[in-house]
Amino acid sequence: MEWATAGRPLPGEHVSGDQPIAIGIDDDAALFGVMDGLGHGAAAAAAALRAVDTLENARAQRLEVLVQLCHRVLGGTRGVAMTLARVDFAAGTLAWTGVGNVTADLVAKSATGIQVRSSARLTAGIVGYRIPDIRPAQVVPIRAGDLIVIATDGIAEDHLQHIDFAASATVIATELLSRHAKGTDDAMVLTARHRGAST
Repeated sequence: MEWATAGRPLPGEHVSGDQPIAIGIDDDAALFGVMDGLGHGAAAAAAALRAVDTLENARAQRLEVLVQLCHRVLGGTRGVAMTLARVDFAAGTLAWTGVGNVTADLVAKSATGIQVRSSARLTAGIVGYRIPDIRPAQVVPIRAGDLIVIATDGIAEDHLQHIDFAASATVIATELLSRHAKGTDDAMVLTARHRGAST
């Protein structure tokens, strides 16, 4: 996977409550996600970073278990919205789940522009405060060239309309942030492109 993140705090703040994770699980899988601490500022950042630490330490667990672990350790914090995605390279699948409003989409280049191949199903709630019964993660096929885009609600909803597939993941993330970040919240975009089998 070729991946990148781009983010910034709410103008006037020094730290962001939007934090990413992108780590290998083993040779055959990788975990991606974005945590959005409620509100902004230091308290939001503390909640999001605690979730990141929890995910790093338990990365091999199923996504549903990871959400529940984060829910337990975030009690007493602001809590977070979060969406997690696991790519299984051997199976050619993407599993994902989310609580709150961190969107995740699987997009591909098509003859007419951008094709949204799938979007993560999100459930209402706040990890660390109140979450629903976590359903099994949604699993969809992923192909070489597909791009995962995970964005917090500090990014405008129409951000998928302006993706340059000829650009690197870093350039795509940077451009999405610069074009679509709202001035009223922290903002974070994670992009991850499936580059196909290595040789």
